[in-house]
Amino acid sequence: MCGLTGFWHPAADEQEQTLQEYARNMAETITHRGPDDWGVWTDAESGIALGFRRLAILDLSPTGHQPMCSGDGRWVIIFNGEIYNYRELRVQLEQLGYRFRGTSDTEVILEGCSAWGAAATIPRLWGMFAMALWNRQERQLFLARDRLGKKPMYYSRMNGVFLFGSQLKALRAHPAFQGEIDRNALTLYARYGYIPAPHTIYRGVHKLLPGHYVTISAGKTPLLHCYWNARQVAEGGLADRLVLSEVDAVNELDHLLRDAVSRRMIADVPLGALLSGGIDSSTVVALMQAQSARPVKTFSIGFEIPNYNEAKWAKAIARHLGTDHTELYVTSEETQAVIPRLPELYDEPFADSSQIPTFLVCELARRHVTVSLSGDGGDELFSGYNRYEQAERVRVWLHLAPWPVRRLLARTLRHLRPSFSENRLSRLPPWLSIKDENELYRQFVSLWREPEMLVKGGHEPDTSWLDPSLLPSLPDFTERMMYLDLVTYLPDDILVKLDRASMGISLEGRCPLLDHRLVEWAWHLPLNFKTRNHQRKWLLRQVLYQYVPPALIERPKMGFGIPMDVWLRGPLRDWAESLLDERRLRQEGFLSPELIRQSWTTHLTGGHDEQHRLWVVLMFQAWREQWLKN
Repeated sequence: MCGLTGFWHPAADEQEQTLQEYARNMAETITHRGPDDWGVWTDAESGIALGFRRLAILDLSPTGHQPMCSGDGRWVIIFNGEIYNYRELRVQLEQLGYRFRGTSDTEVILEGCSAWGAAATIPRLWGMFAMALWNRQERQLFLARDRLGKKPMYYSRMNGVFLFGSQLKALRAHPAFQGEIDRNALTLYARYGYIPAPHTIYRGVHKLLPGHYVTISAGKTPLLHCYWNARQVAEGGLADRLVLSEVDAVNELDHLLRDAVSRRMIADVPLGALLSGGIDSSTVVALMQAQSARPVKTFSIGFEIPNYNEAKWAKAIARHLGTDHTELYVTSEETQAVIPRLPELYDEPFADSSQIPTFLVCELARRHVTVSLSGDGGDELFSGYNRYEQAERVRVWLHLAPWPVRRLLARTLRHLRPSFSENRLSRLPPWLSIKDENELYRQFVSLWREPEMLVKGGHEPDTSWLDPSLLPSLPDFTERMMYLDLVTYLPDDILVKLDRASMGISLEGRCPLLDHRLVEWAWHLPLNFKTRNHQRKWLLRQVLYQYVPPALIERPKMGFGIPMDVWLRGPLRDWAESLLDERRLRQEGFLSPELIRQSWTTHLTGGHDEQHRLWVVLMFQAWREQWLKN
């Protein structure tokens, strides 16, 4: 795993030395993604420059160096990620007469482009990746991203220069970059705590969508191509449900998981796994240990506060499986010490507070290994989130009264006397005014439910879950929520969190549960294989029970959280008060001081837990303080 960046200025009249300097400066901003090696490739005649930072995982020799050129000299690549079927592709290419200098998956991609072209090679790749491919003959640039969005890719055209890179900080390093905050994207951030693709915090800068590649030619509008469509996968699964026994379903899932895990255990450097003690990570570790001749290295962190501590469960599972387990108990002070680092790690506003423990466990793992597997993806594939059941209950309740009646009741409740705000019924108006099921999902994942009131001058852009024409035909509400999480919350929150936390300390994270073959198979499963008798992840549990006793697994879902609500009233209060200062907010002019101060006062007085809404504001303020000094 690595960091890539570059730019193309077709009309430039720059010297080779200047192109190299710009590309090197851009690459240096993402050194943390690749501390082992670096490289720059330029072509002054074309105006193209590619920069790279390498974290060496496969082929540690010089033959794995990037940027890398194909054997015929036609293609140049910078590649971030891992291709898990590269050995099969290499055999196919060797049968076509292609010869290889080294053993890296990067070289296989290049020779695949020589044999089949970029458009035909990209869909052949299994794995996690973001890449830039330059066709020297056609003078055409390809940017590609993996199917589920595990690896990031940003791009923009500014002042005639096409910029791209693994992180925004790389684009910022180019002289052509203009960093104007997009207030509309900021409203999306206020609602969700992250900015959904293709939007970014900067106007005119885009995230490449998962399962897509974009082609850029001089003087033409970039063309976006979809090579893997999650909507088609979901609809195809509904149209062709698997008919199989429980035993066969368990065996098929076990086989798919074993293959996904074994492919992600290939590395020329030390490898381990993050183990929380939950179903997903325990399943990954169990299948790693079942296919390993030596104890797998596993890592978990514990907290002093019992309600937030899963370390004891992780330790028990590690002991049962026989892994080489390392745990670290961190104090509140050590956890809070991560907060000042967050704006640098997440160089776009990001407000999932589990980013803090995620970074801590990655930091622990990096002391011992370079590659670590995790259990991300299990909730989206096997109906693991508690909110699915909660939203279903609300949906049934809402259907008892027509929307116009509920809307009238909501308006009435809002105008009751002020003391009403202290009653539980005060939370009903947002739910009562919901018009349809898609809006119900959006309310469940919203932090600021009226973000346009929070962000001055911001207007919330349309997103896929607001446009019925963009949604798959999934009659079941739970499956629709799973789909929306798969294409929004997973790539734009969960995987961003893992990527920045792990790459921030040069650790490669791999996610076996997000093997696209497993994702496609899971969508063919009837829903009762995923949730049964109010038990979520039913089928995944049955696989895990073959390796771990149910007594070590069956407990309430805890999540990966921290007591932010308590900390904001205590040790973090002065830090928060500074960022939430009313005069400062008014002077900066982005957010409503009145709403924020009302939320802050409510939280401090214990009227209602406002930690998630406040964390959204605090992370924007901290980000702005880091990156917008003026």
